[in-house]
Amino acid sequence: MKTLNGYGNPLAPGYTFRGFTIPAYMRDALQRYTEHGEPPGDFLTAVITNNLREAVSRADDHNQVNLPAYIAYLYNEAPGQCWGSPEKMRAWIESKLQRAA
Repeated sequence: MKTLNGYGNPLAPGYTFRGFTIPAYMRDALQRYTEHGEPPGDFLTAVITNNLREAVSRADDHNQVNLPAYIAYLYNEAPGQCWGSPEKMRAWIESKLQRAA
């Protein structure tokens, strides 16, 4: 899995896909989830669980426009078992907690 870049400027791109970006201010929560199983906020939870309606309603203006970058990151960089449904997200978090214990 690639590490997201863009430290410093909170609007710097943390991941870019076809001109769409995950900004640095969202990078850390996404990394903590994919690497350590830390539950993210409502917007990222909606994205990770494949709930487009909820993701759009929870996104700020920048993230709403850049949803394709989140999907590209999950599809291309994140483990497939960590995203796609609420069940996969729960199982991912539980597996990371068990490994940490």
